[in-house]
Parts: sequence; structure tokens; C-alpha cells
Amino acid sequence: MTDCIFCAIKDGKMPATKLYEDEHILAFYNIQQVTKGHTLIIPKHHHEAVYDLPSETAAHLFSVVPKLATALKEAFACDGVNVLNNNGQAAGQSVFHYHLHLLPRYGEEDIYSDLWKKDASPENLKGLESFTKRFTELLND
Repeated sequence: MTDCIFCAIKDGKMPATKLYEDEHILAFYNIQQVTKGHTLIIPKHHHEAVYDLPSETAAHLFSVVPKLATALKEAFACDGVNVLNNNGQAAGQSVFHYHLHLLPRYGEEDIYSDLWKKDASPENLKGLESFTKRFTELLND
């Protein structure tokens, strides 16, 4: 990908504060800090979204996430860390090179608005049966 900002960062053509690197992944601070210490983790090979991510790449990336999240939590003395991934424009993805966000959290700041403030009720699951059947069929293909 010649026009991908994350590929340019990986190749050293764009500056970034690199926090971790191995032969498969790279972690660096997001230049748009949503919270102090906001970090991105990318695979070095370009894959647009989770749908395109080889399972070996995903396994390695997620095997390093606890180490990076722990280091962020200790270095920034934050109260917690969100692990976030957006896939597709409708989900908020703006750079189409797969990446995870690690967002240190410092108390009650509201970065999700009312997204998670829904009533917990079995009624919310009504009508999902046909989707569940198709989901299970796809997993078993």
C-alpha cells in the first residue's frame, strides 16, 4: 500500500513514537491522543480490517496486547485500559490498515457517550434467532 499512513510509519517514512516492535507488529502513540498514552498496534503486513487478518497474525498481535496494556497501565498510572478496534467506515474506521487502540482511562471521562447505557433485558435479544443460526452455520463452514 503506497498511500497508507500506517505502512509509511512502519517503513520509517513518517515519524512516530514507537513503543514496541517485533518482526510482525508495531505499537506507537496515536498522534490524535483520545486519552493520554493512546497507543495503536498494527500488523506490519497491510490488512484492511479484521476480516482480512490471517489467524496467525491475529494470534501474535493479541498475544502481545496484555504486555502492552500492562506497560501502559503502569507507566501512565491509569485506572484501566480500553482495547478498541473499528472495522469498516460504518464502525468508525478511518485508516484502512488493521489496528487496535489501547486507550488508558483516568476516571469518569466519557469517550463512549451513551453507547453502553442500554437497559439489560432478555427482550433485547428477541428476533436474533435467524441471525444466530446463520452465524453458527458460517462458523462451521
